[in-house]
Amino acid sequence: MSSSLKSTRLQEIKAEILSLLNVLSDKVDLERKFGANYLQLSPIRKIYTSSEEDVISQQLTRKPHLDTHNERIKVELNKSEKIKELKKLEKQVKQCTKCELCKGRTNVVFGTGAPDADLMFVGEAPGHYEDVQGEPFVGRAGQLLTRIIESIGMKRDEVYIANILKCRPPGNRNPNANEIALCTPHLIKQIEIIRPKIICALGTFAAQTLLDTKETIGKLRGKFFEYQGTKLLATYHPAYLLRNPNDKKKVWADMKKVRDYLKEGTS
Repeated sequence: MSSSLKSTRLQEIKAEILSLLNVLSDKVDLERKFGANYLQLSPIRKIYTSSEEDVISQQLTRKPHLDTHNERIKVELNKSEKIKELKKLEKQVKQCTKCELCKGRTNVVFGTGAPDADLMFVGEAPGHYEDVQGEPFVGRAGQLLTRIIESIGMKRDEVYIANILKCRPPGNRNPNANEIALCTPHLIKQIEIIRPKIICALGTFAAQTLLDTKETIGKLRGKFFEYQGTKLLATYHPAYLLRNPNDKKKVWADMKKVRDYLKEGTS
């Protein structure tokens, strides 16, 4: 085999190995987070030469390379840098076709608000009005969220608002495990860019996904947790409050904790 052909063959093997490692990583993550056995791996029947087996052995001892979209941002960015990084990420997300939701969306609902916000709200998924306008929380639940933000002395444009999913599930159904697993990296990158002082997870899916738990929102709400060095507090989703207005007082109690935490951080 000529050196050029050998080099090409080795590159093909490397690509196959990395692809397999990525699939295995996704499968393990799905099962760890959601108890799902979504990804089925086909048996590998390919036979490699001894020299190719050496390459495989070397590759399996290395960590797979992460593309720039998934790399952790290790330094604090200034406001202009955050704006630039968010725009770059939004462009990537708008081109995402990893799950079936891309086929039915009108708009990708990336996120909105201050790029250097101290407070970040994370919801579940876009609804009809969000899908039409391309902005999170613009329907009735969004109007209620705006009032909740104002109740702690802040304005909507002073916080950042995003969702676990960036595309609307058909019929506003609940997100499934595969959609969450494929879309959550976008949100994680947003959080890493913005670096809020506190994250407020709205509802079951946001809280369970970020905290990697199956506990109910009733048990999670009102407590502070650590999320990658950031405080996280879960509370009820505004859409839930529209159906259960008696629980608004519980959310008010939760939001007072958020307000007090932010005040302590600036005092």
